[in-house]
Amino acid sequence: MPTNNELAMLFFVQLAAVLAVCRLLGLLLRRLGQPQVVADMAAGFLLGPTLLGHVFPALFDDLFPRLLTVPGTATDIQHPALTTLFVAGQLGLVLYMFVVGLKFDHSILAGHLRQSAVASAAGVLAPIVVGGLLGWYLADGDLWFADDVAAWQAAVFVGAACAITAFPMLARIIHDRGLTRTKIGTVALACAAVDDAAAWILLAIVVAAAQGDPMVALLALGGSALYVAVLLGVKRVAGARFARWSTGEGGARPEALGAVVVVLLVCATFTEWVGVYSVFGAFVLGTCMPRGAFADEIGRRLEPVTSYVLLPLFFVYAGLGTRLDVVFDPTVLATLLLVLVVAFAVKGGACTLAWRATGSSWRDAASLGSLMNARGLMELILLSIGRDAGLITVELYTVLALMTVLTTFAATPLYEWIERRGAAKAGPGTGTATAPLPPPAAEPVGAGQSARR
Repeated sequence: MPTNNELAMLFFVQLAAVLAVCRLLGLLLRRLGQPQVVADMAAGFLLGPTLLGHVFPALFDDLFPRLLTVPGTATDIQHPALTTLFVAGQLGLVLYMFVVGLKFDHSILAGHLRQSAVASAAGVLAPIVVGGLLGWYLADGDLWFADDVAAWQAAVFVGAACAITAFPMLARIIHDRGLTRTKIGTVALACAAVDDAAAWILLAIVVAAAQGDPMVALLALGGSALYVAVLLGVKRVAGARFARWSTGEGGARPEALGAVVVVLLVCATFTEWVGVYSVFGAFVLGTCMPRGAFADEIGRRLEPVTSYVLLPLFFVYAGLGTRLDVVFDPTVLATLLLVLVVAFAVKGGACTLAWRATGSSWRDAASLGSLMNARGLMELILLSIGRDAGLITVELYTVLALMTVLTTFAATPLYEWIERRGAAKAGPGTGTATAPLPPPAAEPVGAGQSARR
């Protein structure tokens, strides 16, 4: 059994390797128009068993040991270094989503509430229906689902996988492209939040049915509603008082910063326990924080180390569990192409048509549709839960994981292509949903970094 010092040294080496690969990939993919977050996601696959583990298996086993034999027995357990990597990545994800919530502009969303609601509904319902039909079809085969999974469970699972938009991934793309305080950036984040919540509830229903326990789904739905209601009530009662107390003559009070971090961790723990996961709790808490000097200060302190040190660990941990070699099977490859068409066209197309129907231009509607196809590792988390619950096989996991990577990789270049064509046709001086709106009193966290990148 490794000692604490040995685990610490291994973690330092892992972190150094992860950050180095992420930065090198970022330099390469930037030439293809990809933000750093896509490089972080790709690093997980490069450092995983498919590439590093295949080319340099000894180095892979030394860098990311997965199993440990219990002394005196023949029993293998998960290596504690893997647990350390997972916890550090989850901490980075929670802190980052809290910062995203701090920067969420309520005033922009309030001005486009109808558009957000229509786009969110379309982005959920269309993929669920079409993806559900695809899942129902795949349930007849022996390659994709466990034997005891019913056809309706397969339909709901694939529908949820097609409907999800990776909120953390989309938030990073919007941040890196300077869209945080634009109409399209805010509406996209609102749609992603709604779509992800719906997908997690659907997943809870499927897992509950597989476990024969309806309380799993009821706890997720009721717990998330209670959580939001409590935070909104606390904000209304004590929000202004906290804003006055948290900022002194020298800036943000240290005790206020500590209190917020404690509350953040409690909220993340609660939402993880009820089944809607810690990212939801972190983001909602961030949106409920009173705006002003304190919110700006805590965001400035948390964002750099979170984005550039901790968050890449989250992407790499998820990539360690993927296997891509099964895609060479002709049946798997054909299914991958079918899933790609359904996921890409239905999700993006539904959001595009819905936003166009609310009065937006085709350019803005298509830009939103392209961004909504950024599924990222929230999708991989959903797939991992389905795999660990015994719902799906490694073949379906691989197909949906590849769909996740390819649709996310295509999101930014497609968005930029649409914007360039639209700008060329419209001419200079034409306002769009991607044009920055008048900024609030304080500069948003990370705005300077976005402009430089």
